[in-house]
Amino acid sequence: MASPPSLSDQPSAGSSSTTESPDDAHGVRERVTPGLVTSIRAVGFWTAIAMPFLYLPLLATGLSSSFDGILFVCLLVGNLLALYVGHPHRQ
Repeated sequence: MASPPSLSDQPSAGSSSTTESPDDAHGVRERVTPGLVTSIRAVGFWTAIAMPFLYLPLLATGLSSSFDGILFVCLLVGNLLALYVGHPHRQ
């Protein structure tokens, strides 16, 4: 037999549940725009896979100018962003 919850287990009247956990926020996004979220994650996932191929010509010619260096850093930041967005794809 299960015992009734104690007072410490029950939420108090003054406590507020306005803060959402990451799982609650994830559920809200999935309910509001399920197709859009899935598409964005898929694009992020495949972009993260394809982007490193853009490094090859840049690294083959060398990072001799400041433009090449800035371009490399921008590609790297973009790849990290795509990895972050696409990480939950098909999980």
